[in-house]
Amino acid sequence: MRRFPCVVQGRVKLLLETSDGAEKVMEICGPGHSFGEAVMFLQKPYFVAAEVLEPSLLLHIGKGAVMSELDNNPDFAKHMLAGLSMRLHRLVSDLEAFTMRDGTHRVAAYLLSEHGDSNSGSFEIRLPVSKGVLASRLHITREHFSRILNELSTAGLVHVQGPVIRVLDAVKLRQHVNAN
Repeated sequence: MRRFPCVVQGRVKLLLETSDGAEKVMEICGPGHSFGEAVMFLQKPYFVAAEVLEPSLLLHIGKGAVMSELDNNPDFAKHMLAGLSMRLHRLVSDLEAFTMRDGTHRVAAYLLSEHGDSNSGSFEIRLPVSKGVLASRLHITREHFSRILNELSTAGLVHVQGPVIRVLDAVKLRQHVNAN
């Protein structure tokens, strides 16, 4: 790969596909996110597929331009390293969550992170992607995702109306997750 894409507008999901058509969403990229940099540097095939989730505009950045900037601009090099490091940290965190945490913990952590890990009060989020895509990203089935939202709703921690989820008390949601 001699270039990598950067999302200017829209959303792109990065996924692994099996030969029988099943998929696992690895990441959801929105405006300002890029992907494929490591593949460009390593010059190896990209094993993750990319699929736009909504009308999107992608800017493809050529390897030559990147290499020139790396040579001439230390701040750009630091920014690239920081971006790749953040992606690696996120992947390790995901691995930890998938292997060490249950689905309820992953859903609650996602909800809390969408509001900057708010420590108190209520807040509302609109899911940026379908529940099925988000469930795959959290390594659970869509049905399990719905059951978890229903359980959290029954416990009085969230209110769900379509793609809008209102966390009624962030502290209680965090306590509920940590108690289980």
